[in-house]
Amino acid sequence: MEPEFWHKRWSSNQIGFHLPEVNPYLQRFWPQLGLAQGSRVLVPLCGKSLDLLWLARQGYSVLGVELSEKAAADFFQEHQLQPSISEEGAFKVFRAENIEIRCGDFFALSPQEVADCVALYDRAALIALPMPMRERYAAHLQAILPGCVGLLITLDYDQAEMPGPPFAVDDAEVQRLLGGNWQLEVLQEQDVLGESWKFLQAGVTRLDERVYRVSGY
Repeated sequence: MEPEFWHKRWSSNQIGFHLPEVNPYLQRFWPQLGLAQGSRVLVPLCGKSLDLLWLARQGYSVLGVELSEKAAADFFQEHQLQPSISEEGAFKVFRAENIEIRCGDFFALSPQEVADCVALYDRAALIALPMPMRERYAAHLQAILPGCVGLLITLDYDQAEMPGPPFAVDDAEVQRLLGGNWQLEVLQEQDVLGESWKFLQAGVTRLDERVYRVSGY
């Protein structure tokens, strides 16, 4: 996906991937990770997710990375937060309280910029990318964030029945992409097709959602 694709989606408000509530898997499983208060969490391709606010309100320091400046600006405006804005390297950085969103190319993120992150939350990054970019994303993530713990949420369906994004990422692919450097545990797996009008309308016959606990070796 070229950056222009996502910029157009945000500028035209075609953001069906944005959820109007906090992800229930995050609320259910995040406490099980046992992270200390103040731990810093990396949230790739974060958009303006309410999950950022939930993590911050649980006492964590949140570092989101997002291509769209509009998404970042909307996030802070919608939550009545006044961010400081600065240019730092390849990123335009929005900061308010314990939430930081770096706007720019995720692949430009350096190990130094995430050196204090000990946790990962990926609800919408891996599944937002087509196959070649998923390979690159997984490699970059493992290069900049070794040894962390976190949650990964994926969708799995017959890709021939509907084009992405979100793209279908089955368990075999998750194991292939991440299994060499991360311990992966499926915490929950369920067919959510009945809750997904977009997929039903497209004729998709199965939609499996999986939640993984990831732990870096």
